[in-house]
Amino acid sequence: MASDETPCPEFIDFELNTSASNGLKQEKQLSASQRRYYSFCRRKSFAAFVATKQDNNPDDGCTSWCCCGETFKEHSAIHKHVARSHDAEMQQLARATYEQFLSQLEEETESQQQPNNCEAKPVDISAWIPETGHISEEQLQKGPGKVLLYYHYCQVDNPHVICAWQKALCEKLHLTGKVRVATEGINGTVGGTNIATNIYIDAMCSHPLFNMDTEDFKTSGGGAECFTDLRLGVYKEIVPMGVDPEVIPYKLAGIHLEPEEFHKEVDALLSKEDSSNDTILLDCRNFYESKIGQFTQCLAPDIRKFSYFPDYVDQNLELFRDKKVLMYCTGGIRCERGSAYLRSKDVCKEVYQLKGGIHKYLEQFPEGFYRGKLFVFDERYAISSNNDVISDCRYCGSPWDQYKLCSTQFCCQLVLSCPACREAGHTACCSTCQTKGRAQSEKSSAVQHHKEECECTGGRPRIPQDV
Repeated sequence: MASDETPCPEFIDFELNTSASNGLKQEKQLSASQRRYYSFCRRKSFAAFVATKQDNNPDDGCTSWCCCGETFKEHSAIHKHVARSHDAEMQQLARATYEQFLSQLEEETESQQQPNNCEAKPVDISAWIPETGHISEEQLQKGPGKVLLYYHYCQVDNPHVICAWQKALCEKLHLTGKVRVATEGINGTVGGTNIATNIYIDAMCSHPLFNMDTEDFKTSGGGAECFTDLRLGVYKEIVPMGVDPEVIPYKLAGIHLEPEEFHKEVDALLSKEDSSNDTILLDCRNFYESKIGQFTQCLAPDIRKFSYFPDYVDQNLELFRDKKVLMYCTGGIRCERGSAYLRSKDVCKEVYQLKGGIHKYLEQFPEGFYRGKLFVFDERYAISSNNDVISDCRYCGSPWDQYKLCSTQFCCQLVLSCPACREAGHTACCSTCQTKGRAQSEKSSAVQHHKEECECTGGRPRIPQDV
């Protein structure tokens, strides 16, 4: 993926005004990346318009421009004329150029977001595949199991070979899950029996490229049934922040704090009576994750994707200025890139991150400062270490924190609907989707495209401003 900082579609509805004060006001509302796209489209449109006014056959041999019955001999003169007399046309041109540019970027991003298959030039990976002849297929497929979560940053010269090895390894061990490979490293979560996952950990730790340790793996109860299938691919990033790893590398990440150190920092933060302290406890996960579980008194941005995090930082820089930031996420990987991006802005006093994420913290402090459930990206949706319920049923408001997928076909939104409300038919993410679901059920099943989000999410700002 070249970049996930594609200009937001809502910008198309702006009235592009290159001179009016409200145009400048609207431009300031955009994030830094969106302003760059806006500025590019505006300059490109302006230059194209001026070029159409150039006189290619001047009598005196000098370059000139003809517009509105006047002849202009200097660049500055024609530029001033166009800016003053053709403002409306400039708005229309800029809008058209922006729409075309946005469309091209989205097509490019979508194509690059798709994982490359694991095909690679023939390489002998047999040395990296463990011998399992002494273990029966039944032992690999049946029995108590668990889910592994891990990542490792390192230079991978041939990610397709690593991807092919992962595919062969997981299939041999009957593991399901998701694995992302890139030149910057590997990121995965897989499920299977205890025997199979232990062999997988040993294989990862013994591979000369990764040099991992058993402590690098977070475990939770589960198994192969926690995932629908096995998905592997080669990507630009092992966690999709949408910023080129060569521009903002993981090596710029904040200072790692062990769970014990992080616990002490949060304790110190919460013990301060002065609410205007200089420390921010930042949750860099998505809104639906922090909704069911979070650290006490954290800042949890209302963002839907981690790829929105850079723009969130850009639009809320003053929030972090001269502050000490304590960041956390599920397993630590989003903090690696997120803290690096925040540090690149050079506004924070200090940036720290929880090593091993919430997973490792809960292993040591199940009744600590993290309350509620921990969201996970598999069929379980959440795991718990304490009995707190911090979220409510979407319909009746009673305490509830167990997600289900929206019942409307092709909607991928998660719904918090308690058993009583579900029994009453409230199984969609909102009334709009519920109505849409009924309409679909009455029609014959036609071929439809899988939708990433439902129509009722349009009211949520793409990038919230928390300053």
